[in-house]
This record gives sequence, structure tokens and C-alpha cells, in this order.
Amino acid sequence: MKMSPLKAALIAMPLIGIAGLLYVVFSAMDKGETGPLDSYAHGEMRAFVSIDDAPSQPDLAYVDGEGGEVRLSDYRGQVILVNYWATWCGPCVEEMPALSELQAELGGDDFQVVTVTLDRSIEDAREFLTRMELGNLPLIHDVTFSSPSQVRAIGLPMSILYDGQGREIGRVPAPAEWNSEDAYALIRAAIRRNI
Repeated sequence: MKMSPLKAALIAMPLIGIAGLLYVVFSAMDKGETGPLDSYAHGEMRAFVSIDDAPSQPDLAYVDGEGGEVRLSDYRGQVILVNYWATWCGPCVEEMPALSELQAELGGDDFQVVTVTLDRSIEDAREFLTRMELGNLPLIHDVTFSSPSQVRAIGLPMSILYDGQGREIGRVPAPAEWNSEDAYALIRAAIRRNI
């Protein structure tokens, strides 16, 4: 008996969906080679991953709050946590106070939180940071909107930890509790490795 194309498609669709789901699950479980700080990927930092073929740090000219040019390479010598975010991203907005607390706790000569907004306008981000009293976070705007593709972000927020040479240490492709003891331990370990 010959099966109609519609019936065959209806049978195949769930199988394709199951195969796709299994691929995503097993891909997420395979971190590949472990990075130097993967032992800190537990508790509040359980989403921290090192990737084998990490992309190069973007060499883009961003715009700061005064209209000047800033690049991630301006932070050479420091460990930086680059957070890509936007005011229209609910998880990003929820995460910003924790990033601010991380900056207040550990920010200095050896470490900086670098927040890069992907809002349509820098004014949206400026108003948000002012209203939420997050003045210790930098106002940096990606006017090209190309950072996510360059760092292979699958969504926002995306936080990437770089060493003082601009090499990726690892990333958290989800919101995180950056003001937790687990996060502080991860950042302190990165700073120790950088000195």
C-alpha cells in the first residue's frame, strides 16, 4: 500500500523533532576539552563553558557614553567579563544589577565588567542604567550590531570572560548570578591566572 506524501510528512516531522532535540541535548552535554577554569562551572556558574574553537575577541570600534571610540583591546592586561545585553531583553535587565555588584566588588586594575548594549539607540541603555542606578557599569554601544555573530552568541545575554591577552577563557550563554560567591571565585581564579 502506497503512503501519501502528507501522511509520510506527518510521520517524519515528530521523528525529525526528536532527533533535533537529542542533538541539542547531547551537544550541550559535550563541552569538548576542558578549559583551565572549568572546575568553577558549578553552583551559580554551572552554565560556564570553555569552547575548543573560541572565536577571536571582536576588534570592533564601539561607541562609549560620550561618543568616543572604545575597543575591547583597550582593556589589554586586564581580565574582562564582556556582557552583551539590551534593554528589550528581560533576562539581560534582570542580570544587570548582579553585574554591577560584581564590578563594585572586584573591578579595578586587574578586572573590569564591560557591558556592551545592542539596543537600537545608546539613549535607551543610558536611560536604563541611570534609572537603575548602575553608574559603575560602562555605557558602550555596538552600533554595528555585529558582536553577537562574531562571538557566536545564540542569544542574549551572553557573557564572555577574556584574559589579559584578549583570549577567551570561557562563556556563560545565559543569565547568571554574577554577585554570587561562585562567580567571585571564578573571576578571582581568572585574575590569579592572569598575573
